[in-house]
Amino acid sequence: MNPVLAAWNEADENSALAAMLACCGARRWAQAMVDLRPFASVGEMKTAANSVWTTMAGPDWLDAFACHPRIGKRKTADASAQSTAWSKQEQSSTAAASDSTLAAIAAGNAEYEKLFGFTYIVCATGKSAEEMLAILQRRLTSDRAAELREAAEQQRQITQIRLTKWLGE
Repeated sequence: MNPVLAAWNEADENSALAAMLACCGARRWAQAMVDLRPFASVGEMKTAANSVWTTMAGPDWLDAFACHPRIGKRKTADASAQSTAWSKQEQSSTAAASDSTLAAIAAGNAEYEKLFGFTYIVCATGKSAEEMLAILQRRLTSDRAAELREAAEQQRQITQIRLTKWLGE
C-alpha cells in the first residue's frame, strides 16, 4: 500500500481533512473523502474522489474555485500553503510568458470574473500561457451555466493531479 495513503487512512480527522483541502478546496468534498476512509488503494481513492465530485453542486464548486489564484498570480487568501505551492508549479509556464500575454490574461481574468462571478479555472498543468489565454478567450463566449460545468470539470482534473502529487505517485 502507498505509505502516504496508509498514514492518511489512520490520521486524525483534522489532519486528514487538511490533506484533502490542499487537493481540492471544496469543504463538503473534502469531508466526504475523509468520511469514506479507509481506502485500500490509490486507485480506489482516486475513483472515490471522482465519484464524490459528481455529487457536488454550484456552491461546492465555487468553494473549490475560491482556493485558486488567478492565472498569472501566485496566491489567494483561501488556499493552504500546499495548494498555493501546487498552483505556482501548475502555472509555472506563465513565468516565461511575454508581458503582452500576461496583460491579456489579466484583462481576460477580470472580464471572466465580471461575466461569471468566479475565478477562471483551467487545468494549467502542461499548458503554456498562450494556450491558457486561448482557452480563456474561448470560454468567455460561454453562458454561465455551461461555464460553471466546464470549470467544475477543470477542478476535477486538477484534483486528480494534486492527489497524485500528494500521494507521491
